[in-house]
Amino acid sequence: MDRTTGGAPTRPPQGVAGAVLLLGVLLAGAAPLIPLAVLVYRYEPELLPLFAVPLAVLVAAWRIARDRARDQLTDPLTDLPNRQALLLATQEAIADHGDDYSVGLILLDLDRFRSLNDTLGHTAGDRLLVHIARRLHRALRPGAPSGLGGESVDDAFAALSPPERGSSRPVVARMGGDEFAVLMPGIGCPDTLERVAKTLIAELAAPIRLDGLLLVLEASAGVCVYPEHAQDAESLLRRADVAMGHAQRGRSGVECYDETQDADTPYRIGLLGDLRRALETREVQLHYQPKVAFDGRVVGLEALLRWERPGQGRVSPDEFVGLAESSGLMPRLTDYVLESAVGQLALWRGQGLQVQVAVNVSPRDVLNPGFAQRVAGHLVRHGVPAHALQLEITERLLLDDSRLAAETLAELREYGVGMSLDDFGTGYSSLVRLRSLPVGELKIDRSFVSRMVADDHDAAVVRCSVELAHSLGLTVVAEGVEDDETWERLHSMGVDAVQGWLVSAALPAEQATAWLRVHRTGAPPVERMAPPAALPAPLPALPPQLGAGLASGLAAGLSSALPPSRWQQVGQPVPAVQAEIAAAVPPPAKRA
Repeated sequence: MDRTTGGAPTRPPQGVAGAVLLLGVLLAGAAPLIPLAVLVYRYEPELLPLFAVPLAVLVAAWRIARDRARDQLTDPLTDLPNRQALLLATQEAIADHGDDYSVGLILLDLDRFRSLNDTLGHTAGDRLLVHIARRLHRALRPGAPSGLGGESVDDAFAALSPPERGSSRPVVARMGGDEFAVLMPGIGCPDTLERVAKTLIAELAAPIRLDGLLLVLEASAGVCVYPEHAQDAESLLRRADVAMGHAQRGRSGVECYDETQDADTPYRIGLLGDLRRALETREVQLHYQPKVAFDGRVVGLEALLRWERPGQGRVSPDEFVGLAESSGLMPRLTDYVLESAVGQLALWRGQGLQVQVAVNVSPRDVLNPGFAQRVAGHLVRHGVPAHALQLEITERLLLDDSRLAAETLAELREYGVGMSLDDFGTGYSSLVRLRSLPVGELKIDRSFVSRMVADDHDAAVVRCSVELAHSLGLTVVAEGVEDDETWERLHSMGVDAVQGWLVSAALPAEQATAWLRVHRTGAPPVERMAPPAALPAPLPALPPQLGAGLASGLAAGLSSALPPSRWQQVGQPVPAVQAEIAAAVPPPAKRA
């Protein structure tokens, strides 16, 4: 395959037809002069030079028209084809070939280029974009070296059979801003396109020296294929953009288009409409999962979303929360969660249950102007002190706009709202940025906790995370605790509190109320708990009446925050609330 990308097109992508059209316009303009020129040549040949002026005007007009047509399809900064040119090239690639011919599209976006552009200045940013355009050309040429010592584009194409390689050259285009696209006619294998995209990202990641600074750029790419993912050029471009956006949000580098991630499919449009209605009718519920210290104290609960879609069953929170974030519904969903959680806090405090509730918020919420005032408004409206609410943020916030995030979170901390860094270990946290954020708690992601007993590497990650957090004065909570051995390992490492099925499942508000009434609540531990020297002796058997009353609560994950060997640290349930627990607790369910 000839992969020479060339420069900007000198004519519209329609090919010979565009040039013929422009030449036709020139001939049409000169046609009226031809009979007059013949007469002058026959009778007054010395006047022929006068025809040079109108002919020169016609040639100049033709050149202006040609250049204007080219400029309309060319990016003026990089001299690459622009979005319109890419769209026309895609239409031509689709139309010129049969149904068995595939067309691949790779859409690339430079991560955090806007902050870089603001820091260095727009002139330096423009020079950087020109450099990126040259690198993409160089990477797609035959025999180009691999980026950062990895696989080259030649290596990716070598695995293809000759029919798959096609004969059309790729088109590199600038879509605007810091977005670039590579159209690859005849290459419709998603795996090959992903390999090419990773190679291009590696090429862009090579250090660039600009004005004495050594810059290392990161990029995200979305891959889409005709006719597998789209049936026309417009859809191909839009769906490649969907895949690229998912790669940016997930920090995964390269993503292939997946219909389940697309908010504009019929299913997702219907789901979004139902979600809007569910928020209006309050069908979306909050369940509460406890967090407990190793001495049995309840140090807080995390509010988790649950939605039973009528006629469709339960919808995964990852699915509808992601849909809300991509569709602009997230601020409304966050306000709904805050209003429900703070309202429940007010009810509990009125019943004498002093507990802190954590609410997950997205980076988009924190970066939204006025977010701190909105949170304060919910607290004031329900008469709940700020320290009773905790906001859980993710590491992704550290990468988006740490300055603005730090300002918003600092304002919330001035109100007294607690802060927790959720899913720690799954992102790309910078220690400097981590230290700058006013968080008081760090939550270790369940993906490490659940495997730490069987995997020494995950155990090492947990241990290092605990030491790092404590060195920064943060409380550590481990998610996903489901067995006694993990409990003991976490206790020996100095973890402050745990959360998971071993403690309790996420409970509706009524069941969470009954659960709280039989457990001690208290402020989160300030200092690290020392590991126990030895396990306490086993308890004697419980009285038959009391044991029977606790059986259903234990099976549902509502009886105790501790393994059976630690019952004496918690104390026995109050008989007066046993009947309420039995009425509130459903039949035992299997652990997920």
